[in-house]
Amino acid sequence: MLGQPVSMLIPRVVGFKLSGDLPEGSTATDLVLTITEMLRKHGVVGKFVEFYGPGVSALPLANRATIGNMSPEFGSTIAVFPIDEETVKYLELTGRSKEQLALVEAYAKEQGLWHDPSAEPRYSEKLELDLATVVPSIAGPKRPQDRIQVTDAKPSFRASLKDYVEGEEENGYDESVAETFPASDPATSNGHGQAAPPSDHLSAAPRDGGRKSDPVEVTLEDGTTFTLDHGAVTIAAITSCTNTSNPSVMIGAALLAKKAVEKGLQRKPWVKTTLAPGSKVVSDYYEKSGLTPYLDKLGFNLVGYGCTTCIGNSGPLIPEVSAAVNEKDLAVTSVLSGNRNFEGRINPDVKMNYLASPPLVVAYALAGSMDVDLFNDPLGQDSDGNDVFLKDIWPAPSEVEEVIASAITSEMFSSDYADVFAGDERWQSLPTPEGKTFAWDEDSTYVRKPPYFDGMPDEPEPVTDIEGARVLLKLGDSVTTDHISPAGAIKKDSPAGTYLAEHGVEQRDFNSYGSRRGNHEVMIRGTFANIRLRNQLAPGTEGGFTRDFTGNGEVTTVFEASEKYLAAGTPLVVLAGKEYGSGSSRDWAAKGTALLGVKAVIAESYERIHRSNLIGMGVLPLQFPEGQSAESLGLTGEETFSITGVTELNEGRTPKTVKVKAGDLEFDAVVRIDTPGEANYYRNGGIMQYVLRNLRRA
Repeated sequence: MLGQPVSMLIPRVVGFKLSGDLPEGSTATDLVLTITEMLRKHGVVGKFVEFYGPGVSALPLANRATIGNMSPEFGSTIAVFPIDEETVKYLELTGRSKEQLALVEAYAKEQGLWHDPSAEPRYSEKLELDLATVVPSIAGPKRPQDRIQVTDAKPSFRASLKDYVEGEEENGYDESVAETFPASDPATSNGHGQAAPPSDHLSAAPRDGGRKSDPVEVTLEDGTTFTLDHGAVTIAAITSCTNTSNPSVMIGAALLAKKAVEKGLQRKPWVKTTLAPGSKVVSDYYEKSGLTPYLDKLGFNLVGYGCTTCIGNSGPLIPEVSAAVNEKDLAVTSVLSGNRNFEGRINPDVKMNYLASPPLVVAYALAGSMDVDLFNDPLGQDSDGNDVFLKDIWPAPSEVEEVIASAITSEMFSSDYADVFAGDERWQSLPTPEGKTFAWDEDSTYVRKPPYFDGMPDEPEPVTDIEGARVLLKLGDSVTTDHISPAGAIKKDSPAGTYLAEHGVEQRDFNSYGSRRGNHEVMIRGTFANIRLRNQLAPGTEGGFTRDFTGNGEVTTVFEASEKYLAAGTPLVVLAGKEYGSGSSRDWAAKGTALLGVKAVIAESYERIHRSNLIGMGVLPLQFPEGQSAESLGLTGEETFSITGVTELNEGRTPKTVKVKAGDLEFDAVVRIDTPGEANYYRNGGIMQYVLRNLRRA
């Protein structure tokens, strides 16, 4: 977008061989969660992943796109498939011309890019998966790589519950299952991982080593009464981009809904259900196949297209449910067909989030709880009072294929997207100012002029060492861009909520962080403010809190502390563990970090995108020495830091290490500026400053 080439080290290429066929009952989502688990375990950060082998031919293009779109979740730079007849068939279906189809095929064959199922290319590393071994799966409750077989979902949920329910630790659990679901150390893992499961049932009091539950009676406005407890599914959302553009899983979900309605099943009254397809074509083929009324009957009503629940735009829970959850501090769940389920991302009331295929989302809406065995417990009763099981309503692959063949045409894509950029009447009637530069509105709380170029000289000033820095946050492993970047609803009592209220915005009009990403004043106040973030510098807190060492170290918000540090001229550093910045590419994770006054991050390892984004905002990414961490070095986060050796960059070279002095401790940190292009960005204070200076010289 800024006209710059992407610079990177020459990557290792991981060949991922696919063989066999997906078995009946397994979906594209189950496959992508299996692949995500395998690749994250193998380690592909900064690498290319290329799929090959005879199994590629068995995958529809929509399934390949679903896998490729999960690349940020397993950490690779890209995940690609070769071109074949299936590619051309998809291009034809989506309205491309015959000339375009012929060109794609001829070019791919001439360049050696056409798929040969029998070929065994040479790769840096190799993995292999027999598609026949893929089983129905979900992932959660915190990360997309934490795959769980649906048959193990109930004990796995109970294992994880220990991390979310206060006082559960002393209730005990079955040690025999501890090896399958090992406990994790929240201090070092940021709470990711799974603890051992409890016994067979939740109850009002501990029993046989089981977990304490705290059920609460809820009465809705219409008089419906039910009991709510830990594990209740309060959000069931068919949402996200590639999953909800995939005909096989979308038709599968709709057919499952049809069969459920015909059996007399209903979603549980505490479940908020939504449908947000990734393409307008989905609505067309639902209508043509007559499936829309069945989804509507179960509450899966169309709310829009594209990102909703997956990016934190779920909206509030049912009000009475939200009140009960907060009154009893219940660990309730969401089930969504998205790519990401990181902590605090989905909804502030929901502690545990699970990724699942669209058909399983519908199934969990019917079951109403994660504390069920989806394969062996009934989803409900039919009109005659007989138990109905998932196997009774799961559509056969032949049924799905029959609907796809009869309901989806290339004309749907051509007509729906012929004028996709035109917008509706409201969009076209918006007043637009004249002129070549943007007209900033000083009164706007949505779009404000950011300070990136304020006082910027024509030539970059020399890079300096970092002296007298304090620690803003000390974090554990697997801190994602969702922990860092503002997302979801804006709370009234948060720094961002206070800012909006002071500018005359009523709470009902706060909207979301995503909608106000053009206002840096809102976004900086929401950086590191994720409600599940655990800053080890302020133990006992959860959310955007830290200690302010400009005074006596009292606990305050991250934003308020940063303001005091900025006023005092004190640079800031962040300490972190492994996989810092994992997850999707969130530019505000780096922008907010820079605007808070952070000059360097020292982590055990980085996710590729966030590391490069930090450099793009003028923040220095450093890495602890191999095998070392903040804990092993004895860092508390209370030390004053100096980082020397950075000035070598002024001489046109990038140092391999710099000297870090923290209190009485010294160590050499690895400089993670990996390419000359990145060094240029850092010398200029960021990529935007670099580009603007070059434009001014031109």
